[in-house]
Amino acid sequence: MTTIHGSAGPGFEAVREAFSENFRRRHELGAACCIYRHGEKVVDLWGGIRNKATGEPWEEDTMVLAHSATKGLAAMTLALAHSRDWLDYDERVCTYWPEFAQQGKEMVTVRQLLAHQAGLFAFGEPVDKTIVADLDRLAVVLARQKPEWEPGSRQAYHAITLGFYEGELLRRVDPQHRSLGQFFQDEIASLLGLDFYIGLPESIPDARLAVLDTNLFTMLRGMPVALMLASMNPRSNIFRALMVNPGDRVYIDEARVYARNLEVPSGGGVGTARAMARAYSVFATGGRELGLRPETLEALRAPAVPPANGFYDEALKGEVEFSLGFMKNCPNWRFGHEGAYGSPGAGGALAYADPAAGLAYAYVTNRMRSVLDDPRDLALRAAIPE
Repeated sequence: MTTIHGSAGPGFEAVREAFSENFRRRHELGAACCIYRHGEKVVDLWGGIRNKATGEPWEEDTMVLAHSATKGLAAMTLALAHSRDWLDYDERVCTYWPEFAQQGKEMVTVRQLLAHQAGLFAFGEPVDKTIVADLDRLAVVLARQKPEWEPGSRQAYHAITLGFYEGELLRRVDPQHRSLGQFFQDEIASLLGLDFYIGLPESIPDARLAVLDTNLFTMLRGMPVALMLASMNPRSNIFRALMVNPGDRVYIDEARVYARNLEVPSGGGVGTARAMARAYSVFATGGRELGLRPETLEALRAPAVPPANGFYDEALKGEVEFSLGFMKNCPNWRFGHEGAYGSPGAGGALAYADPAAGLAYAYVTNRMRSVLDDPRDLALRAAIPE
């Protein structure tokens, strides 16, 4: 029996039971779940093993790689820029970043870029960790990248590249020209007291970090057939977007668990479920703590705008809806009520805001399993009372 730590408030006891059952029945290793409702923390649970090799336990302050669930927190920085009138979602990207207007990208809007509709899901030239670490060099590569097709015509998941484009766009509109990770720390994490980093600093000891347990076969088995086959094809869009150049291994460091001082805003965020749920709670309940304008929150709740050929995603091989850097609650990916937005992460993680219910949810794990609709996450969300 795995000891479950933390609390679940009145009415949320079933969430605690589902969390416990994940260890008994669904092969959980280490995990945490946190839920806020109407601005109050009602669930805060953690348990299991932080490091399978050593048997060290998952502690209250254990942090773990969020993978693509990082995208939601990265998108929060641009929402804050929008609330400060630095950024218009329907303006052309090159208005803020003139060098972007190369190779047929001059008409790409911020909205299209953030919705994975710019055709910029892979790099056409080598990009390694040294380029990722040098934002000026990276900006040059981003600006001269040619879209795979006419921007705005089709959608393809920008698995890694999206965050780099978001980061440079934010650097251009921020009066202090901060990186996305630094802006997140200064303007969101520090203000709200979040244990979450987009660019993990050296000061965080390895003992606070959960080590990933990855079974590639199990992850592939959990995918829809078309996506599974594409993920194994080096020429496919998803392989090029996620696996290579620089690929999702760029933010892993075997010696230090995760890479330090390296910003990968599409997948390299490291933190706690508690931090993610707290951040989304602000967005779900009016945004007062961050000074978010009603117009910004309304834009985030609004339905996604499809590209010309619809929501079929050329990388994910199915219909998925994205808007303003977030994934939306949609027919093929249900979470929360109409207007909910957030982001899942490879392996099973999910965090989102559900403004209609005043609810924010986050689940993280170090046992990498499903890509979509992980049974552990589904069990937790099914236990949330209406």
